[in-house]
Amino acid sequence: NALAIVVLAVTGYFIGSPLPSMPGEASANYLMGYIRFAHFAAGYVFAVGLAGRVYWAIVGNHHARELVSVPITQKAYWREVVTMLKWYSFLIPQPSRYVGHNPLARLAMFFGFFVLSLFMVTTGFALYGEGAQAGSWAARTFGWVIPLFGQSQDVHTWHHLGMWSILIFVIVHVYASIREDIMGRQSIVSTMVSGWRTFKD
Repeated sequence: NALAIVVLAVTGYFIGSPLPSMPGEASANYLMGYIRFAHFAAGYVFAVGLAGRVYWAIVGNHHARELVSVPITQKAYWREVVTMLKWYSFLIPQPSRYVGHNPLARLAMFFGFFVLSLFMVTTGFALYGEGAQAGSWAARTFGWVIPLFGQSQDVHTWHHLGMWSILIFVIVHVYASIREDIMGRQSIVSTMVSGWRTFKD
Protein backbone atom coordinates (compact mmCIF):
# COMPACT_ATOMS: atom_id res chain seq x y z
CA ASN A 1 0.00 0.00 0.00
CA ALA A 2 2.70 2.46 0.99
CA LEU A 3 4.72 1.92 -2.18
CA ALA A 4 1.63 2.06 -4.37
CA ILE A 5 0.53 5.33 -2.73
CA VAL A 6 3.99 6.87 -3.26
CA VAL A 7 4.01 5.90 -6.96
CA LEU A 8 0.41 7.03 -7.41
CA ALA A 9 1.02 10.39 -5.72
CA VAL A 10 4.22 11.20 -7.64
CA THR A 11 2.92 10.10 -11.03
CA GLY A 12 -0.51 11.59 -10.34
CA TYR A 13 1.07 14.95 -9.59
CA PHE A 14 2.88 14.94 -12.93
CA ILE A 15 -0.24 13.81 -14.79
CA GLY A 16 -2.12 16.76 -13.27
CA SER A 17 0.81 19.18 -13.73
CA PRO A 18 2.89 17.86 -16.64
CA LEU A 19 6.46 18.89 -17.28
CA PRO A 20 6.53 22.19 -19.23
CA SER A 21 8.57 20.92 -22.18
CA MET A 22 10.62 18.07 -23.56
CA PRO A 23 13.55 18.39 -25.96
CA GLY A 24 13.33 17.10 -29.53
CA GLU A 25 10.40 15.76 -31.47
CA ALA A 26 7.32 14.56 -29.60
CA SER A 27 7.61 11.17 -31.34
CA ALA A 28 11.05 10.68 -29.76
CA ASN A 29 9.77 11.11 -26.19
CA TYR A 30 7.46 8.86 -24.25
CA LEU A 31 8.06 10.20 -20.72
CA MET A 32 4.39 10.99 -19.99
CA GLY A 33 3.46 7.59 -21.38
CA TYR A 34 5.78 5.91 -18.88
CA ILE A 35 4.43 8.12 -16.08
CA ARG A 36 0.84 7.19 -16.96
CA PHE A 37 1.76 3.50 -17.22
CA ALA A 38 3.35 3.59 -13.74
CA HIS A 39 0.24 5.34 -12.42
CA PHE A 40 -2.10 2.78 -13.95
CA ALA A 41 0.01 -0.18 -12.74
CA ALA A 42 0.20 1.21 -9.20
CA GLY A 43 -3.56 1.86 -9.35
CA TYR A 44 -4.20 -1.80 -10.14
CA VAL A 45 -1.91 -2.89 -7.29
CA PHE A 46 -3.64 -0.52 -4.87
CA ALA A 47 -7.12 -1.66 -5.96
CA VAL A 48 -6.23 -5.34 -5.63
CA GLY A 49 -4.71 -4.67 -2.19
CA LEU A 50 -7.87 -2.84 -1.12
CA ALA A 51 -10.04 -5.71 -2.39
CA GLY A 52 -7.86 -8.14 -0.43
CA ARG A 53 -8.26 -6.02 2.68
CA VAL A 54 -12.07 -6.03 2.28
CA TYR A 55 -11.96 -9.82 1.84
CA TRP A 56 -9.90 -10.13 5.02
CA ALA A 57 -12.45 -7.95 6.85
CA ILE A 58 -15.15 -10.45 5.85
CA VAL A 59 -13.30 -13.66 6.73
CA GLY A 60 -10.99 -12.35 9.48
CA ASN A 61 -11.59 -11.73 13.18
CA HIS A 62 -13.25 -8.68 14.78
CA HIS A 63 -10.00 -6.71 14.61
CA ALA A 64 -9.92 -7.23 10.83
CA ARG A 65 -13.42 -5.75 10.55
CA GLU A 66 -12.42 -2.51 12.30
CA LEU A 67 -11.29 -0.99 8.99
CA VAL A 68 -14.67 -1.34 7.28
CA SER A 69 -17.07 -0.56 10.13
CA VAL A 70 -17.44 2.09 12.80
CA PRO A 71 -20.02 1.83 15.64
CA ILE A 72 -21.27 5.38 15.09
CA THR A 73 -24.58 4.71 16.90
CA GLN A 74 -22.93 3.81 20.22
CA LYS A 75 -22.53 6.68 22.72
CA ALA A 76 -19.73 4.82 24.54
CA TYR A 77 -17.73 4.74 21.31
CA TRP A 78 -17.94 8.52 20.90
CA ARG A 79 -16.95 9.05 24.55
CA GLU A 80 -13.82 7.01 23.85
CA VAL A 81 -13.17 9.03 20.67
CA VAL A 82 -13.28 12.25 22.73
CA THR A 83 -10.94 10.67 25.31
CA MET A 84 -8.46 9.76 22.57
CA LEU A 85 -8.67 13.29 21.13
CA LYS A 86 -7.72 14.64 24.56
CA TRP A 87 -4.84 12.12 24.74
CA TYR A 88 -3.49 13.16 21.35
CA SER A 89 -3.87 16.82 22.37
CA PHE A 90 -1.70 16.21 25.51
CA LEU A 91 -4.62 17.09 27.80
CA ILE A 92 -4.87 13.83 29.78
CA PRO A 93 -2.53 11.04 30.88
CA GLN A 94 -2.46 7.77 29.00
CA PRO A 95 -5.97 6.31 28.51
CA SER A 96 -6.93 2.66 28.04
CA ARG A 97 -4.81 0.53 25.72
CA TYR A 98 -6.31 -1.29 22.77
CA VAL A 99 -5.17 -4.47 21.05
CA GLY A 100 -6.62 -3.25 17.74
CA HIS A 101 -7.08 0.33 16.63
CA ASN A 102 -8.11 2.78 19.31
CA PRO A 103 -11.55 4.39 18.70
CA LEU A 104 -10.12 7.57 17.14
CA ALA A 105 -7.71 5.61 14.94
CA ARG A 106 -10.58 3.37 13.85
CA LEU A 107 -12.61 6.42 12.83
CA ALA A 108 -9.64 7.90 10.97
CA MET A 109 -8.83 4.63 9.21
CA PHE A 110 -12.44 4.19 8.09
CA PHE A 111 -12.99 7.67 6.69
CA GLY A 112 -9.40 8.77 6.02
CA PHE A 113 -8.23 5.56 4.39
CA PHE A 114 -11.01 3.11 3.51
CA VAL A 115 -13.73 5.47 2.25
CA LEU A 116 -11.18 7.78 0.61
CA SER A 117 -9.45 4.81 -1.03
CA LEU A 118 -12.77 3.56 -2.43
CA PHE A 119 -13.37 7.06 -3.81
CA MET A 120 -9.92 7.18 -5.42
CA VAL A 121 -10.25 3.71 -6.95
CA THR A 122 -13.73 4.52 -8.30
CA THR A 123 -12.81 7.90 -9.80
CA GLY A 124 -9.44 6.61 -10.99
CA PHE A 125 -10.90 3.68 -12.92
CA ALA A 126 -13.61 5.98 -14.30
CA LEU A 127 -10.91 8.21 -15.78
CA TYR A 128 -8.97 5.14 -16.92
CA GLY A 129 -12.12 3.83 -18.62
CA GLU A 130 -12.56 7.13 -20.42
CA GLY A 131 -9.10 6.72 -21.94
CA ALA A 132 -9.66 3.03 -22.67
CA GLN A 133 -12.90 4.07 -24.41
CA ALA A 134 -16.38 2.60 -24.56
CA GLY A 135 -16.53 -1.16 -24.35
CA SER A 136 -13.52 -1.53 -22.06
CA TRP A 137 -14.10 -3.21 -18.70
CA ALA A 138 -13.34 0.04 -16.87
CA ALA A 139 -15.77 2.07 -18.98
CA ARG A 140 -18.51 -0.54 -18.54
CA THR A 141 -17.95 -0.83 -14.78
CA PHE A 142 -17.19 2.79 -13.84
CA GLY A 143 -18.72 4.72 -16.77
CA TRP A 144 -21.50 6.01 -14.51
CA VAL A 145 -19.06 8.05 -12.40
CA ILE A 146 -18.26 10.85 -14.88
CA PRO A 147 -21.93 11.75 -15.59
CA LEU A 148 -22.56 11.66 -11.83
CA PHE A 149 -19.94 14.39 -11.30
CA GLY A 150 -21.02 16.33 -14.39
CA GLN A 151 -17.99 16.09 -16.64
CA SER A 152 -14.53 14.54 -16.93
CA GLN A 153 -12.68 17.62 -15.68
CA ASP A 154 -14.71 17.60 -12.46
CA VAL A 155 -13.69 13.98 -11.84
CA HIS A 156 -10.05 14.92 -12.54
CA THR A 157 -10.28 17.75 -10.00
CA TRP A 158 -11.87 15.60 -7.28
CA HIS A 159 -9.41 12.78 -7.94
CA HIS A 160 -6.54 15.27 -7.61
CA LEU A 161 -7.98 16.65 -4.34
CA GLY A 162 -8.30 13.07 -3.12
CA MET A 163 -4.57 12.61 -3.69
CA TRP A 164 -3.77 15.54 -1.41
CA SER A 165 -6.25 14.23 1.18
CA ILE A 166 -4.51 10.85 1.23
CA LEU A 167 -1.10 12.53 1.59
CA ILE A 168 -2.40 14.53 4.57
CA PHE A 169 -3.79 11.32 6.06
CA VAL A 170 -0.41 9.59 5.58
CA ILE A 171 1.41 12.40 7.41
CA VAL A 172 -1.04 12.32 10.34
CA HIS A 173 -1.03 8.50 10.38
CA VAL A 174 2.77 8.26 10.51
CA TYR A 175 2.95 10.94 13.23
CA ALA A 176 0.24 9.28 15.35
CA SER A 177 1.82 5.84 14.99
CA ILE A 178 5.29 7.00 16.03
CA ARG A 179 3.86 9.14 18.85
CA GLU A 180 1.82 6.20 20.17
CA ASP A 181 4.86 3.93 19.96
CA ILE A 182 6.83 6.36 22.16
CA MET A 183 4.26 7.92 24.50
CA GLY A 184 1.72 5.10 24.64
CA ARG A 185 4.52 2.59 25.25
CA GLN A 186 3.05 0.00 22.91
CA SER A 187 4.23 -1.40 19.62
CA ILE A 188 2.49 0.34 16.74
CA VAL A 189 5.08 0.67 14.00
CA SER A 190 6.58 -2.79 14.51
CA THR A 191 3.08 -4.28 14.74
CA MET A 192 2.44 -3.17 11.15
CA VAL A 193 5.34 -5.40 10.11
CA SER A 194 5.12 -8.35 12.49
CA GLY A 195 1.41 -8.42 13.32
CA TRP A 196 2.18 -8.77 17.04
CA ARG A 197 1.14 -6.09 19.56
CA THR A 198 3.27 -5.66 22.66
CA PHE A 199 2.83 -3.34 25.63
CA LYS A 200 5.55 -1.85 27.82
CA ASP A 201 5.26 -0.96 31.49
